Amino acid sequence: MKSAVDTNVLVALWDTDDALNRIALSAFDRAQRLGGLVVSGAVYAELLALPERSEEFLDQFFLETGMQLDWKLDEKVWRTAGRAFQSYAQRRSRQSASAPRRILADFLIGAHAVCHGHQLLTLDDRLYRAAFPELNLIRI
Repeated sequence: MKSAVDTNVLVALWDTDDALNRIALSAFDRAQRLGGLVVSGAVYAELLALPERSEEFLDQFFLETGMQLDWKLDEKVWRTAGRAFQSYAQRRSRQSASAPRRILADFLIGAHAVCHGHQLLTLDDRLYRAAFPELNLIRI
């Protein structure tokens, strides 16, 4: 089974000072061997916003690691993300606003994984468990 990779895993992977770096590297390598890795265009866009990251850097990284980039988000992904985002907004309105706000990209990443039958490699299983209970998660 392919593993979709959440933005936060790649951030931890690139930050050698991050306490989760080794764990992220191990999970990344294991998932790569077991079925390959894929990232959605939403992850690419989030990564491009990081300091000292450029399209050239990202393209080279994905080429060297053999990670697949999936640029297409079809109607099913958009609808799934929209429904999950809607449910999140309803849950959030009933709870205290002290929790961090989520952005649509989080739901696109989860919807992309679930609609394509991928498991998701993430540091943030709480969000994805609530929004996509059917999604197979690999929590780092």
